[in-house]
Amino acid sequence: MARPPRPRRSELATPASNERMFAKAAASGADMVFLDLEDACAPAERESARGKAAKALRELDWGRTTRAIRMNGVDTRWAYGDVIDVVTDAREALQTIIVPKVRHARDVWWVDTLLTQVEEWIDLPRKGIALEVLIEETEGLENVGEIARSSDRLEAIIFGAGDFSASQGARVDTNFDPVVPYPGDLWHYARSRIVVAARSAGVDAIDAPFPNYRTPDAYRTACDQAAAMGYSGKWAIHPSQVDIANDAFAPTSDEIAHARRVVAAYRDAEANGLGATGLDGMLVDAAHLRHAATVAATADLLGLS
Repeated sequence: MARPPRPRRSELATPASNERMFAKAAASGADMVFLDLEDACAPAERESARGKAAKALRELDWGRTTRAIRMNGVDTRWAYGDVIDVVTDAREALQTIIVPKVRHARDVWWVDTLLTQVEEWIDLPRKGIALEVLIEETEGLENVGEIARSSDRLEAIIFGAGDFSASQGARVDTNFDPVVPYPGDLWHYARSRIVVAARSAGVDAIDAPFPNYRTPDAYRTACDQAAAMGYSGKWAIHPSQVDIANDAFAPTSDEIAHARRVVAAYRDAEANGLGATGLDGMLVDAAHLRHAATVAATADLLGLS
């Protein structure tokens, strides 16, 4: 089944066990909300949270927001039940499953195979539910190229800095920043490797959460830096971060207008047998066309002009 492209500027985490947060999450304006059955739920609540999540996915007005869950890792006792119970209960109301702590392509294959069996059993469209995966382990980063091509359901790869810092043995604070002076971005290598693997496979890259939600300027800086690297969006752990991410990962009106002018100038030159032209004193060639077309496509996806 062909799934439509989805904006992912903001992916808002919401505990699946806390029903009081569901309506606010649905009204947050996030491109995606995922009801979290994993780290945000106490172990004793993870099974009962499945029904709460499915009910919210079915009954709340989500508008244009993509509806998702984060399941438990494939090496836990909750994984198969998360998939079977929520998909069976939520049906078409569930659009995406986020798979945490992926280490190997076979982890994604396991979820894909189980999903296909459930879809066939309850007569849902085959391959209708998408997957996103979290790279949170050093082993997962080593295998990220293989993981990026592991399933035709896969639409995004997410950098999970929190668990990754523990896996790497990094000395960081509660915002996953180094506790001692460090030149540059401690996670630049991991971020670069993930975005290259994702883009090479034709899927989106989503940046890590930013726990210190009371520092909006710092969150905006983190969003801008991730966007500069080619990330499509960033996790939000609080509704107050949603608008910041939505703005940071969207092209500005000036960028959109310039991109459309670049496309028009190049197409005009092409029609006249030229491979390059000039615009505002700058060379415009095929490489510039690719950049401009990407901006224009993002604007179209977001309904911007």
